[in-house]
Amino acid sequence: MKSAYEIAMERLNKTAPAVKLSARQKQALADLDSRYAAKIAEREIALRDEMAKAGEDWERKESAQNQLVHERQKLLAELEAKKESVRRGDN
Repeated sequence: MKSAYEIAMERLNKTAPAVKLSARQKQALADLDSRYAAKIAEREIALRDEMAKAGEDWERKESAQNQLVHERQKLLAELEAKKESVRRGDN
């Protein structure tokens, strides 16, 4: 008897089969993850320092927080676009 998870995975594989990646593609994806994790961490550190320097200036803190969220989303979207390009074999 199959579990609900196994049945769901079979259905998923029928509608969107898993794509086999080459070793080169896997390495490129890992490199992208690493590079973008570093970029995100760098921006988080810089903006958290800015928030700390803001002290009691709530507007400046909120502005830095909003900038952090925006930049993180931008970098994650950029990462996903590049990863999709690697998966398609565009490079």
